[in-house]
Amino acid sequence: MDLKNILEMINNGENSYVEFKEEDIKAKELAEEIVAFANSEGGTILLGVDDQGNIKGVKDNKIEEKVMNVCRNNCFPNIVPSFYKIKVEGKTIVVVNVSKGINKPYYTANHKYYIRVGSTKRIASREELLRLFERTGVFHFDISPVEETSMKDLNIDIIRDYFLKYNTFDLFDESTETVERILLNADILKEVAGEVLCTVGGLLIFGKKPEKHLPQNGVSFAHFKGKEITDELIDKKIIVGRLPDIAEQLLVVLKNNLLIPSVVNGLKREEKEAYPVVVLREAIVNSLVHRNYSISGSKIRVFMFDDRIEFRSPGRLPNTVTIEKMKIGVSYARNPFLVKYMENMRYIDQLGRGVPMLIKKMKEKGAREPLLVEQGEEFFLIIYKP
Repeated sequence: MDLKNILEMINNGENSYVEFKEEDIKAKELAEEIVAFANSEGGTILLGVDDQGNIKGVKDNKIEEKVMNVCRNNCFPNIVPSFYKIKVEGKTIVVVNVSKGINKPYYTANHKYYIRVGSTKRIASREELLRLFERTGVFHFDISPVEETSMKDLNIDIIRDYFLKYNTFDLFDESTETVERILLNADILKEVAGEVLCTVGGLLIFGKKPEKHLPQNGVSFAHFKGKEITDELIDKKIIVGRLPDIAEQLLVVLKNNLLIPSVVNGLKREEKEAYPVVVLREAIVNSLVHRNYSISGSKIRVFMFDDRIEFRSPGRLPNTVTIEKMKIGVSYARNPFLVKYMENMRYIDQLGRGVPMLIKKMKEKGAREPLLVEQGEEFFLIIYKP
């Protein structure tokens, strides 16, 4: 980062990625800023600049040692930023670049978790902290209990069919206590303070009406006549229920909304599909299985346009996953319960072949490569029409 970039940064003021601090900042406060950036998308701290953007400079020759000591002794896990000095208007400014953390969540010496929101830091809320822990893989929301639920909220007939097919025994041959124990061991139920509750995954896979207790479950579908979200709305649907049912229903909705041209080959009329069914199915199931269900009130959104279909899933990628890794088949299960049961039901495999297959199939069609992108707290998969 050169002088021009630094001056531009100062002129633009503080924002989600830039923080100004004067030289006399306390170690505790500096640690909070560093942790907030590491828990968010990373950012830059300019030491020697006040809140109004006035250049005050830094005179302490041991400032680098002090910053690194804060990162080592006041931030956990330890954070290693990049550090350098630059002369601005004859004064020394210290630039501390903090990368997006790969070992989230980070916390300060007094065990507080900070995140960056706009131009300020704040202590993470319970929901935000849950998401931070979920990204590390040490906590999985899909096996967490759902309050005010019980075995009555599960479709026992579907559970019975599942165990008959994949575990080769009949639940109806067992006592009620044994059935409860089996479902507890299968993470379909969870016992909390002597109360047996359904898990998030249990409801999503086997629930009678999952949306009753998990309003974030489901898909909001919209078909637009044109290429923009402001164009005429052709069709709109809300699809809820068990994940396997949502997958099947959404596939039907997509097919019904696609105009499939046909050509005459000899005496036969052959349909030319723009989007192969295997691609649509993969995109649907991938969105359902890997979205972040701890984000309440946000359904998966599927938008169909003349030139593309967008699958927008709530939640960013977990810590160790990148878009480039996904393209070569590296996978990570945010929701291992959902992955296991949907895999057993033959909706997915766990080999990480989904995204590479999807890209390959669309390239073979002569289409633009599908786009994978994070935007805000959503993950987009965009499939373009050939």
